[in-house]
Amino acid sequence: MSKTLFLNELADSISSQKTFSIGQLAEAIGGKIYGSDDYKSPNGFNGIFETLNEAVEGDIVIRHWINGKGVEIANDKNVACLITLNPKEDALEVASKLSFPVIVVERIEFANAFALKWTIDNLSPNAKRIVISGTNGKSTSSHLIYHILAHAGYNVFTNTDAKSEFNTLIDPMVAKLISEQVISKQNIDVRSLDCIADLKDLDAEGKPLNKAAFDYIVVEVSEVQGWGTDLMKSHALYMSSAINPDVGVVTNVAMDHIGLVNSIEEVFEETSGVVQATNHGGVVLNFDDENVLAMKDLANECVDIYYTSMEKDSISSFDEKDNRKIYFDRDNKAIFYDKKPILSYEELPFTGEHFIRNILSAISACISLGISLEDIVEGVKSYRPLSRRFTRLYDEPIVIDDFAHNPDGIKNTVRAAYDLAEELDKGDLYVACAIRGSRGETLNGLNSEALAEVIKELRHRNDDAQEKDENVKRREIYLILSSSIDLVDHLNYVEDFEREIFLANLDKEKIKYIHFKKLYGALGYIMKNAYDDDVVLLIGAQGMDPAEDVLKDILGH
Repeated sequence: MSKTLFLNELADSISSQKTFSIGQLAEAIGGKIYGSDDYKSPNGFNGIFETLNEAVEGDIVIRHWINGKGVEIANDKNVACLITLNPKEDALEVASKLSFPVIVVERIEFANAFALKWTIDNLSPNAKRIVISGTNGKSTSSHLIYHILAHAGYNVFTNTDAKSEFNTLIDPMVAKLISEQVISKQNIDVRSLDCIADLKDLDAEGKPLNKAAFDYIVVEVSEVQGWGTDLMKSHALYMSSAINPDVGVVTNVAMDHIGLVNSIEEVFEETSGVVQATNHGGVVLNFDDENVLAMKDLANECVDIYYTSMEKDSISSFDEKDNRKIYFDRDNKAIFYDKKPILSYEELPFTGEHFIRNILSAISACISLGISLEDIVEGVKSYRPLSRRFTRLYDEPIVIDDFAHNPDGIKNTVRAAYDLAEELDKGDLYVACAIRGSRGETLNGLNSEALAEVIKELRHRNDDAQEKDENVKRREIYLILSSSIDLVDHLNYVEDFEREIFLANLDKEKIKYIHFKKLYGALGYIMKNAYDDDVVLLIGAQGMDPAEDVLKDILGH
């Protein structure tokens, strides 16, 4: 029996309709109407779910909170209605005074899930849908899937971008982007439901008559979501169910989003929603992650399961069909599918182990979709990574920039940088890490523990290699930290207690470091001291985001 869960039968029924009343909408998303029982705009809902700033007449605005001023703005724009979780101050009084409809919901994600479902079902109803989630690697995996499909000539949508701004799905941004892209390709200036009337019609070959509709929709879904310490329970399940995926991909399960979830079991429960929501097609699971592998027991019976692995011997002995195993063979240095090599190590767009895992996930998803192996291979070979995904900024010294921002990401990325230094016979490794601001003690504590662990591991590795061979190069690892107070906003400011717990864990493990309050100071120090044959790794989230521009400034570019 299918485990797919969306909202209720009404939500399913009206999501396939071009029009619906405000009463039907409110009931479908579990909301209560205030101000007016009818849409504000004269022609009702125009088919676009929007943010308040960019809304025009007839749009439905979804916003986590709204006050009286926001209601006034929506009213002046003749917005159809406004959906919110948290009406602040005089919002409802203003709605009543202006006879403007406001729907107050108990869970804002229900509204966004409905917007996503309605938009896909009406604007690209025949598109194949792919959902990717996991703690690490989902952006690279989803963007690679997008590239493979686009390179093969298909019309593809993805919500993945360099900063992962749209993967949370806690606002109507993805529904908005799909709507805008479909309508803009029809050269229509006015938003109107009439313009999307023929999107469900197919030609004799089963292809959409309206070429503006997407062939594939690739959506990256945050595995854990919430506000502050308020977990949006089952976020991945609701959003994935709304999308109704043909392929669900889970990259890994690790600790992140501390405060919203506080155990690996909770992360597993949230992330597994992708698997539970996939009730046809295929599911791609990371065989080497025991928590992801355990999700096979949650998969629907009618779904094919594809496994990816970096451990040839382990996956080869696993009792599943060989043509659903995609793995990297370390001995032959190649990716294998159905026991045959399809991509050599030299042909891969990036070669860090955790990035190869992302390639395996993307290949598996495309195989599940029925994409030809030739198109998949050519797509991988022609791929160029997202920015801040082990991006090489300079060559002398080699400077690598990566978004690593949680424990697993930090360890994997530092190892990859060290491997690169070994592979190219480079000198020392400088690791510049931005402490995460406004993320609390727990995550910063785990991040610094991960940093200490991987630095000690790599130093021991170097010592062991030198003991076996006196000709092995002595490779130092220098750690430079930044609070980036010169460049982050108030939402990412590193508090004293966050810095203190980060440094305390390094002190405890006797890891030497230099801490700079400003990112300019940290990067300036490194570029002054690193030799041309060294490797510099920049890691961290918001505090390291401006690093490329800072380096250009420092180096006089």
